Amino acid sequence: MDKENLPQSSVTSIEQQGLISQRLTKDGITNESLDFDHLGIEILSVQPADLYEAVSTLKNYGFNYLQCQGGYDEGPGKNLVSFYHFISVDDFHKIEKVKEVRLKVFLKRNSDLSVPSLYKIFRGSDWQERETYDMYGINFANHPNPKRLLMPEDWRGWPLRKDYIQPDFYELQDAY
Repeated sequence: MDKENLPQSSVTSIEQQGLISQRLTKDGITNESLDFDHLGIEILSVQPADLYEAVSTLKNYGFNYLQCQGGYDEGPGKNLVSFYHFISVDDFHKIEKVKEVRLKVFLKRNSDLSVPSLYKIFRGSDWQERETYDMYGINFANHPNPKRLLMPEDWRGWPLRKDYIQPDFYELQDAY
C-alpha cells in the first residue's frame, strides 16, 4: 500500500517516526518514536517484553556499543525509566549516516519493575544495570550477579527515587 492510500493519521504517524523507529517497525518490533534529543539523536521507547529483541536488532543494524545504561525517576507517583544509549564504533553502518540511538523503557512505579538484562548482548551492561537496580529498584531479569553495587546489601529502599525517605541513621553491623 502506498502513502497516498493510507489514512491521513497513518501517514502523519509514519512521517513522525525517525529512521530507526521505522526500520524496527518494518522488522516487526513494536516501538514508539519519542522524537529527537537536542543533539538530533533519535529516542525510542519499547515495552519491557520487547527490549531484548529490539536491542539484538539494533546490534545487527550496527549499533555495536552500549555507551550508557541508567535509570531515572519522573517523580512521585510517575514512571521509573531505564534508558540506553547505543553507538556504532565501526566505520561501517547498516543504516546510512545514523551513528547513535537512545532507547527508553518506561515502568509504572506500582507494577513489575523488571526488564531483561542485556548482559548476554553487551557485557558492559553488568555494573550499569547493578547501579540502576541499586539506586532505583529496577530489576534486570537474568542478570548474572543481581546484587547491590553501591549501597550495603541490607540497605532498605532506593536512594535516587524522588519519593525516597532517608532513614535517620544507618546501623553498621559487624563493621570490624
